[in-house]
Amino acid sequence: MLSPEFIALITSGVSTIVASHDASGRPSLMRAVGAATTPDGTRITVYLNRPACPQLLADLQATGQIAVVFSEPFSHRAVQVKACRVELRAAGPEDAPVLARYLAGMEHELGRIGFGPDYTRTMLAYQLGDVAAVSFSPEQAFDQTPGPKAGASLPPAGGMA
Repeated sequence: MLSPEFIALITSGVSTIVASHDASGRPSLMRAVGAATTPDGTRITVYLNRPACPQLLADLQATGQIAVVFSEPFSHRAVQVKACRVELRAAGPEDAPVLARYLAGMEHELGRIGFGPDYTRTMLAYQLGDVAAVSFSPEQAFDQTPGPKAGASLPPAGGMA
């Protein structure tokens, strides 16, 4: 579903916003403190700081529905992925390298627009024991880069646009 270009965007440590909704459709969202994908883009994991987003985690568990926007602050290049089934687990020591790479990527990205590493570290602060890993297989993907293709469904990887 995701092209190599969008897989590279997701793995580069760009801004990651995770959303869901409750049974009545009321939205919940939070900035992730980390993100990763399998090399082929068929499985994505986002990391959330549990104390900062209890409603989002409750909604993800109750509905299984997730929408995630990955956006590059410098260019506003963005992709949104959606799924109807998630798996939640506590993050552990095996996730620490992924979280460290994400932080380094965000430090680089926000540095490109004038924010120093202290700002990024404060924005993405967490205790590993408080982090939830939310994994899913994307079922829909959309180009969200501002411009004429914004909102367009992405063709399957290798497909024609």
